[in-house]
Amino acid sequence: MSAPALIALARGSRDKRATATVTDLVAEIRAQRPGLTVEAAFVDQAKPAVDAVIDRLVARGHDEIVVVPLVLTDTFLNTTDLPTALAAAAERHPRVKFQATPVLGLEQSFLQVVDERMRQALRQAHARELDALVLASVGSTDPLVNQSIARLARLWGAHHRLPVVAAYAAATPPATGDAVRALRAEGRRHVAVGSFFLSPSPLTDGATELALEAGAIAVAAPLGAHAEVARTVLARYAVGAVELVPV
Repeated sequence: MSAPALIALARGSRDKRATATVTDLVAEIRAQRPGLTVEAAFVDQAKPAVDAVIDRLVARGHDEIVVVPLVLTDTFLNTTDLPTALAAAAERHPRVKFQATPVLGLEQSFLQVVDERMRQALRQAHARELDALVLASVGSTDPLVNQSIARLARLWGAHHRLPVVAAYAAATPPATGDAVRALRAEGRRHVAVGSFFLSPSPLTDGATELALEAGAIAVAAPLGAHAEVARTVLARYAVGAVELVPV
């Protein structure tokens, strides 16, 4: 009995960097789990579209498919687009079992990736001193999500024994520039920004620009196609595959 196929689903973007991140992440997942069928798929503005990927997998004989949304917090992708796509797929392929998993989430292990990206950014900026941190993320209209991000930021700051402010690139203040300025107003002159985003985008570009204009000494790159992100995708897949098994 073959393992269910895995679809890594992302929201499409006109930004080729975002698409390349998903492609590279799928390559890392395949490297970690040789023999597993893993495909990238998108909703909106990028190909291959999720409907086409599902149809192709079914045509190749797959009758169980697990879909992992490549987002860090609940978004329109997993709350609306994914259920709609799977409902349509179930109508087209009534004999195929589909399972959507939770999002990647605010995993503490991702802070290790943020640190790695931060060290790279500090080296590139030739920065040797650091006295405050900002953790930048997309943010949400849901205050509970933002509270969770703020808690993650506090964990990160406690690990480094540095003051930290959570900043958001959309939906709610403070923006990265405001967070950096607030820390500098407290006398912090060496503020660096960690990026809790999955991939580069115009949103992350704007957050970086605002932070640097406000005086940040370095801004880290997003998580990207890191091995830890791939391991988390596989962990979500494993739970989803188990849920396909009849009790």
